[in-house]
Amino acid sequence: MNTNEISERIARDLLRIKAVFLRPDEPFTWASGIKSPIYCDNRLTLTDPEVRTDVERSLAETIQREFPEAEVLMGTATAGIAHAAITAHLMGLPMGYVRSGAKDHGRQNQIEGRLLPGQKVVVVEDLISTGGSVLEVVDVLRAHGADVLGIVSIFTYGMKKGLARLQEANVKNVSLTNFDVIVRAAVEEGYIREEDKERLIRFRDNPSDESWLK
Repeated sequence: MNTNEISERIARDLLRIKAVFLRPDEPFTWASGIKSPIYCDNRLTLTDPEVRTDVERSLAETIQREFPEAEVLMGTATAGIAHAAITAHLMGLPMGYVRSGAKDHGRQNQIEGRLLPGQKVVVVEDLISTGGSVLEVVDVLRAHGADVLGIVSIFTYGMKKGLARLQEANVKNVSLTNFDVIVRAAVEEGYIREEDKERLIRFRDNPSDESWLK
């Protein structure tokens, strides 16, 4: 199956189980205060066996295609942990995860699981927006001597800030689906109106500009 087919199928999966929910006329408010027409909770994929299987197999196929040298999968805490574990199981690879901060007890690990210097790692993330949190994980892994091949994620907004950060850090991200595909599928499935499409793209291009609300 080609990447376009996977992207379309995953987009429709996420919309159907409301892991991605579009509400341009009643926007959500992010912690930063930004008004958003989209809400994304990919944890819901774990509670739907059919979608979960589709997502994890697609992640495995993506890693095999894009990062065939991968030796270890590392999930982001907490959303990426389950996806990294299931995908690593399908691929027969070891996995671990990176905490948001070092533990204050025991061995004070920030990386959980065995990671040897020079090992080729792929980071598994559920969602990428501005890229800040996943790049912190990449920095931690690199500081511990890992050769980070790149990131695989379920969904990306494709925000300019996120794309610029990833490029600056020299990190390749491959997502199963993205904002544009989700919006197109949402129109086709009747979740939103055709006239909402442009507003949603304007939000994606500049989330801090609330002109899309009008």
